[in-house]
Amino acid sequence: MKEISDRRRQPVRSISAALIIVMLALILSGCQMLQLLAPVTREPDVFLEAEFALPVYDAPYPQFDTVEFGTVDENAWKSVLLNPFSTFAADVDTASYATVRRYLSGGELPPKDAVRVEELINYFHYDYPAPEPGDPFGVSLTLTDTPWNKETKLLVVGVQAEPLQTLRREPSNLVFLIDVSGSMDAPDKLGLVKQAFLMLTEHLTEDDTISIVTYAGFDRVLAEGVSGSEKTHLMSLIENLEAGGSTHGSAGIETAYEIAARYFDENRTNRVILATDGDLNIGVTSEGELTDLIREKKETGVYLSVMGFGLDNLKDNKLAALARNGNGNYGYIDSVLEARKHLIQDMGATLNTVANDVKFQVEFNPEMVKGYRLIGYEDRLLNPEDFADDKKDGGEIGAGHRVTIMYEIADHESGQIVPDVTGKYNKPTNAGESADDEILTVSIRYKEPNGDTSHLMQFPLESDAYNTERTENVELAAALAEFGMLLRRSEHSGTAGYDDVLDKLNGLENKDEYIQELIYLVTQAKRLTEYEPIDPESGIDEVEALQLARQYLLENEPDLVLEIDMNQSRIEMLDDDNWDAYADAFMPLDGISEETLSIGDFIVTIGDYVDHDFRILVVSRADASVIGFIPIR
Repeated sequence: MKEISDRRRQPVRSISAALIIVMLALILSGCQMLQLLAPVTREPDVFLEAEFALPVYDAPYPQFDTVEFGTVDENAWKSVLLNPFSTFAADVDTASYATVRRYLSGGELPPKDAVRVEELINYFHYDYPAPEPGDPFGVSLTLTDTPWNKETKLLVVGVQAEPLQTLRREPSNLVFLIDVSGSMDAPDKLGLVKQAFLMLTEHLTEDDTISIVTYAGFDRVLAEGVSGSEKTHLMSLIENLEAGGSTHGSAGIETAYEIAARYFDENRTNRVILATDGDLNIGVTSEGELTDLIREKKETGVYLSVMGFGLDNLKDNKLAALARNGNGNYGYIDSVLEARKHLIQDMGATLNTVANDVKFQVEFNPEMVKGYRLIGYEDRLLNPEDFADDKKDGGEIGAGHRVTIMYEIADHESGQIVPDVTGKYNKPTNAGESADDEILTVSIRYKEPNGDTSHLMQFPLESDAYNTERTENVELAAALAEFGMLLRRSEHSGTAGYDDVLDKLNGLENKDEYIQELIYLVTQAKRLTEYEPIDPESGIDEVEALQLARQYLLENEPDLVLEIDMNQSRIEMLDDDNWDAYADAFMPLDGISEETLSIGDFIVTIGDYVDHDFRILVVSRADASVIGFIPIR
């Protein structure tokens, strides 16, 4: 009986043990959850890896298009009789140009909403007059013929901020806010983020105060209030960053602003520099909520710079909204060279603000002008009464920034159709009845960096300002406006064409490396639009060959991708004339025979050919794959 009784108790004991184990597991998980929910006391430079451990998933992210761009409703023609004022905030963002470059370099036309025409125009440098002593801006007005519309005139307003050479760079209180979530785990994301911040760190001084905040599932402070002279320490923290987990961006923003406020100094540049793909999925996530959050934070006096990375999963709309509402600027970083341009070459413009809440207003004389159309700036439009309201935000302009504003203008003799409404009380005005000869007046309002009251500058344009000769500034700006309208498939593009754009660019006397790159991108867009394969009979074309070569480098040589300029490329077809040179040097990949090389294959050079910082790949036209490379001597 005792043996039977013991046997009966064994299942009971097993069940009890199991229950105890389950209860202990629940208690343990509950403790861990409480630990996560409890406030975390952060000490700078203290690493508690167990506390901050996050799960890392080896499975690849799903390969579907998750890129988001805000809708851009293109500006329409306005009647001067009904809308004599055109008002908008300054915008010096350049992200759209780099995004367009990324698409075209990959052999794909960009989505039309990725194209913000004013950002294409403002990416480039123009030779505008410097400001007069005591003024923050130099302003030039040019009126000439519109290249793409014979019925209109083109107004180009050039604004040049005081360059950094005449200003001493202020010491900076900077917070690097870095997204290290799982979606950033790519060479063109976190890998490129590291390169960007390492370059910036090289240019810091002992007068700069640096903090580093990262965020994934939650935020983490790596450094707080560190002198810019401690480069080795800061670089080590940056180099050791790893990606994994979800994205609680709003928590990182909160912490970054708290630290920036803690070290705030009105004699310094106080700025948060955010690096992310914008894929926020925990906490405050919607564009509207993020806008409200960042508007609240900017009242601290801390500026915001936003840098977008990667094309997969990029949330361009959220990043643009953060910069627009956070007293800051937005740049898209698609290469090491773009990081250098944005953070080093344009450091003064990125970090040193010379004017806050900058707003533009153009008042058109209805007796001289029938209608107008503002080119770009769709997401910066303001009501006319907002211009003189100092409570309404404008844009920020940094040292050396250039802003180009373009209008198409139709006078009363023009055949351009301008929507109009004739009511009981408003009567059309006859041309020539004006008491003066002013066509329009450009007004600018701005606040000094630490000021609360705006100052007004005004620049009238007389009727005799019209000039049929277009300067290099106007030719470049007009070419970029046409390029943007063509990419957007704009109804206002008129007679514009890619050949016209190329003629303007090739006719410029000063064609630096940026113009040369632009010429390549316009040529690429022309080919993608017209789709003219080199040989339609069989095999891939040069656009597909470039895509395959880029994809090969991304998958097989990710470290090299960070070192060379992936946006520069040359493609030629293997033919009888160059066969001997390339066939003798051809090095096939493992498993590929030398006999695979054939007439018609593509020789694809990616990188800076002039400075010998490039890779030459061979792409088989018939097999649609990379089959080898040409060694660089």
